[in-house]
Amino acid sequence: MGANGAGKTNLLESLHVATQGFSPRTRSDAQLVRFGEGAAAVGLELVRGGVTHRVRLRIVSGAAKTAELDGARLPSAEALRRELPVLIFTPDRLAVVKVGPAARRAYFDRVLGRLQPSRASLPQDYAAALAQRNAALRRVQLGLSDRSALAPWTQRTAQLGAALTGARRATLDLLAPGFAARAAELDLPEASLAYEGEPPSAEALESRLDQDVARGTTGLGPHLHDVRIASGARELRSFGSQGEQRLALLALILAEAELAPTQPLLLLDDVLSELDGNRRRVLAERVAGMEQTVVTATHRSALPLEPAQVVEVSPGQAV
Repeated sequence: MGANGAGKTNLLESLHVATQGFSPRTRSDAQLVRFGEGAAAVGLELVRGGVTHRVRLRIVSGAAKTAELDGARLPSAEALRRELPVLIFTPDRLAVVKVGPAARRAYFDRVLGRLQPSRASLPQDYAAALAQRNAALRRVQLGLSDRSALAPWTQRTAQLGAALTGARRATLDLLAPGFAARAAELDLPEASLAYEGEPPSAEALESRLDQDVARGTTGLGPHLHDVRIASGARELRSFGSQGEQRLALLALILAEAELAPTQPLLLLDDVLSELDGNRRRVLAERVAGMEQTVVTATHRSALPLEPAQVVEVSPGQAV
């Protein structure tokens, strides 16, 4: 709790960095280091299953991040996310609903990895095969290679593209019932998720080979697909208000939290500012049943239920 600009979002960002190894606001680690300083560090103590764990993450300008869990150095800072599940809502993440397909693909691929760990590498594997096929297309375009060199990458791209499409659809099938239920509680009626795109086949890729060679890129596959987020007949990207887009994102996060193998920490930044009293109460009652949720607000009166703990944030200090 604290005034605008006091640092509430910075506190949530620190929790996210310490548990996931990266910031939800920027992919530039340099922006996490205070102006004029050469390094930054975040330390965290948490209790999971009755056992206390200690996390330390260090960022040094010009070097790779390092992370330790219970004193043992991890192979990468991002390895933290496999140990410490976290879901976060920030106003910036409304892009998942309100901007182009790339933001939705990235979001649902991360959900795929969290809900289906055995298939978590599919997006990266497909992207690697696609990059190889695109490189081969450009070589053919420039006359540096024969079209026959494309065949292995066409097969690989089709195989992985079909697998990724299937995994994405399975993820939506898991999410859709909970998404609709949580959205209905928040008074966003008939909320639905629909996958838009068909699995590519080698034959379909071959049939458009002339076009792909001319452009130097693959014009068919899950790298071009989208997820339709709707309320009734209205697609919310184009026909939803910002309030409805906010409710949709919140319903997505709550639906995933209920499906997660391990109850995640929920970080909800500025989630209450555009919710009326009834929706605030519904949200508070929902998260009260979860293991732990951190919610930012400017005033205690914005919280419809008594919180377990209040942290007052002022510039440079949290008490």
